[in-house]
Amino acid sequence: MTTSNTGPGDVDPAVRAELARLRDSIDNIDAAVVHMLAERFKCTQQVGHLKAAHRLPPADPSREARQIARLRQLAEDAKLDPAFAEKLLNFIIAEVIRHHESIADHANTTK
Repeated sequence: MTTSNTGPGDVDPAVRAELARLRDSIDNIDAAVVHMLAERFKCTQQVGHLKAAHRLPPADPSREARQIARLRQLAEDAKLDPAFAEKLLNFIIAEVIRHHESIADHANTTK
């Protein structure tokens, strides 16, 4: 085990190997999260085009509230802080609404 007054070269090789293994897993998870978000935004872009084509509002507060409640429950079940999960979803929702507004604005200016 290392102490705060040891340099990076003094770390036990087994600790260094375990740290590298864990960091590799974190990197893989981060890549999966990015790919999942990209896929999610592909779907929400399609929703935005459908909404624009039918003159539906960019935001759907009742759907958003249901999604937040659902995600909070999923977070609790997964032993993740539900407040953190809600903040993350609110950030994503805000970005989706921004995209939907942009799609609607573009649809209205091209007609």
